[in-house]
Amino acid sequence: MSQEGEQDQSDRKKYEFRKVIEDLKNFDGSGTQLVSIYVPEDRQISDVVAHVTQEHSEAANIKSKQTRTAVQDALTSIKDRLRYFDTFPPENGIVLFSGAVDSGGGQTEMVTHVLESPPQPVESFRYHCDSDFLTEPLENMLADKGLYGLVVLDRREANVGWLKGKRVEPVKSASSLVPGKQRKGGQSAQRFARLRLEAIDNFYQEVAGMANDLFVPKRHELDGILVGGPSPTKDEFLDGDYLHHEIQDNVIGKFDVAYTDESGLKDLVDNAEDALADAEVMKDKKQMEEFFEELNAGDRATYGFEQTRQNLMMGAVDRLLISEDLRKDVVTYDCGECGNTDREVIDRRKSTPEHTCSDCGSEVDATEEDREDAIDHLIEIAEQRGTETKFISTDFEKGEQLYNAFGGFAGILRYSTGV
Repeated sequence: MSQEGEQDQSDRKKYEFRKVIEDLKNFDGSGTQLVSIYVPEDRQISDVVAHVTQEHSEAANIKSKQTRTAVQDALTSIKDRLRYFDTFPPENGIVLFSGAVDSGGGQTEMVTHVLESPPQPVESFRYHCDSDFLTEPLENMLADKGLYGLVVLDRREANVGWLKGKRVEPVKSASSLVPGKQRKGGQSAQRFARLRLEAIDNFYQEVAGMANDLFVPKRHELDGILVGGPSPTKDEFLDGDYLHHEIQDNVIGKFDVAYTDESGLKDLVDNAEDALADAEVMKDKKQMEEFFEELNAGDRATYGFEQTRQNLMMGAVDRLLISEDLRKDVVTYDCGECGNTDREVIDRRKSTPEHTCSDCGSEVDATEEDREDAIDHLIEIAEQRGTETKFISTDFEKGEQLYNAFGGFAGILRYSTGV
């Protein structure tokens, strides 16, 4: 499989894991009865089974009959699932969740999820029993790769933050006390210039202190540091060796930016495109730039669920573009009167709406079997047609437009279809 193909599979797997995590985070248990187990790939399954058996035995001492029964049922379910594995877990390990969750009306239902081969290796064995499932280690695994420190400054203000994968995160800011170039009455020009230089130096030290506090603890994980601002401010800052020596060498570029507030951090990332050529956010930007070029001046762009689906069915889509933030289901309505098929995209959290056939006007009902994840629906077609799938972040303007203006679905076509 090509590198791009492997990346597509990785993005798809991350999306599937993310869906499961979101479901798990919505579950509530009555008392400490939701069990989470993280198993690294080098831990023998027999050892895990023995641990689960021991926990099952100790759960007999739980005073509350309801909690005792729920915990033991969850452990039994996990033990049954572990029988499907050989001597060791698959690559990167396994994560198991089981427990009785609130299903409304004072009722509970047993849920069990087994996640094989997570995106990153499970670091250590963990057994956790609480009123919520332990999902934080999995969420950390799904964090986008790539960590860059960001600094924007002029002589008035500064902001420091992160570029984590595709996400720009402002963290610290500072305002300066540097006086303007016009001196106050009674001050000699020489004395005023000296005081101004001292104020500038103090401000640079303050900014460096913020950057050092943030970046030095992460110095071994940093992929680089970007510094932005007007000239000569950013040059003075870097040439003055204000940054800690352990991160000074991590500066991979300095760039002109017009603003030094939080928006300046995003401008810095935009202007550092060449330096960040391999960063995930720049890959997303290039995809969306090509899409908008075709949309505005060409004829090889498609958007919206139904239009994109039609082009996928024709095998005309080269790349399927899907918003990372999209959480939609598609409901298929098959009319028994005229044989027409309609589809409607709805929010995943909403119930299936009533529907009138677009051809004959008959009322059409749909069951849960007629409802599926809209992304899974399109990706299945894409895989059959040899179409690449790209998940696009909303952490930049055109990524937001894909989600808000185009419904989260778009595509770059191999050829014009007129659809």
